[in-house]
Amino acid sequence: MSGPMNRYAAIIDACVLGGGLKRNIILSLAEAGLFRPYWSARILDETEKAILAISKGTADPGRQRRAIERAFPEAMVFPNSGPDLIGLLPDPGDEHVLAAAIAARCDTLVTDNLKDFPQEILDRWGIEVMSPDDFISNAMDLDHAFAIGALRDMRARLKDPKYTVSALVLKLEGQGFLQTADFLREYENLI
Repeated sequence: MSGPMNRYAAIIDACVLGGGLKRNIILSLAEAGLFRPYWSARILDETEKAILAISKGTADPGRQRRAIERAFPEAMVFPNSGPDLIGLLPDPGDEHVLAAAIAARCDTLVTDNLKDFPQEILDRWGIEVMSPDDFISNAMDLDHAFAIGALRDMRARLKDPKYTVSALVLKLEGQGFLQTADFLREYENLI
């Protein structure tokens, strides 16, 4: 399925891809064509570590990574981490994420760690930093019909555990995804 704004590009940080529900929602919206996701091998390496930590060793991060790579083979970028990025960000360990966003010519960098990516630095490349909840909300606003279909398909795929929309809303609220939860609540009978 090809969505309405297939040209919009976003780098998705490992902290976002590491959480199962966040990953499912964001990648479902990407699959619907609401935006194009990007990441680097290093971001996926960090995603595997995050999945392992979040699941306390119960998930298979390698299997999750392979599923991500299979679903979006065009999303891999190979950034140049040149000297022009050294010392720009509060945490030098995040420079590779910005390098990937620049290499992919992304519009947005999606991360839970907003303070690690000062907007005034990202402005140099025309990249906006966003929280996952803000990003998901903006992506859903691009086309409600595509977003509803993507979320309905995602909910149908989730088997362990299986979620009612009400349970999904509560889980999202518990994780601080208030805008996303409001959207699901508004369109509950369609999802």
